[in-house]
Amino acid sequence: TQPSEGEFLGFSAICTHQGCTVASVDDGEIRCPCHGSRYSIEDGTVVNGPATQPLPEVAVSVQGDEIVRA
Repeated sequence: TQPSEGEFLGFSAICTHQGCTVASVDDGEIRCPCHGSRYSIEDGTVVNGPATQPLPEVAVSVQGDEIVRA
């Protein structure tokens, strides 16, 4: 995610509710299409359930014009 210009954060793409792959980032939220869980792009915390656990953070780094897993 990019919470602010030049700041990049990575999170697991697996929803903590039932293991679906999250599908989109919109309006400051990471969204799961399966059951409607939404997570904050700033820290992965749950914004809307049914998930109760945050998305685990994944270390990322910027290499040139790409963002890669660190």
